[in-house]
Amino acid sequence: MRRTRRAGKLALVLALSFSLFAGFALIDPHEAEAAWSEKKANAILNTARQQLGKPYKFGASTSTTRYFDCSSFTKYVFGKHGITLPRSSKEQAKRGVFVARKNLKKGDLVFFDVSSKRAGIDHVAIYAGDGLIIHTYQTGVGVTYTKLSKKYWSDRYVTARRVL
Repeated sequence: MRRTRRAGKLALVLALSFSLFAGFALIDPHEAEAAWSEKKANAILNTARQQLGKPYKFGASTSTTRYFDCSSFTKYVFGKHGITLPRSSKEQAKRGVFVARKNLKKGDLVFFDVSSKRAGIDHVAIYAGDGLIIHTYQTGVGVTYTKLSKKYWSDRYVTARRVL
């Protein structure tokens, strides 16, 4: 009887161990990647949020964090997380993979055509979730959140890229 109990306990321990091990083996790699990407995106957005209110300066140097233009801002924020972006918004728009507007996720780069003088991409922002972007674009405003649905930005939306 003692032997039977011992064998039963051993079988139970082995079954539980196998179940736990099998559970780890069955983790969906897409779920793991999504969790990693969300964690990285939240870290990037936290870094961006720390810059709220910093002044806008067109052509801002990438060697300073006292002020930013749109692409020096994104270059700085992503760079703090090991992601190297080119200097200009037009070049940044060539990185990563295309994302449809309806599929935007936190941390995606969003690109706009805001100049009436030249056609093409000339502004970049970071999608912050819940329909918001974080960016810098105007003297006196600096780094701020804006609703992507705001007519000005919605009308000038060009594309988005995922670089995570």
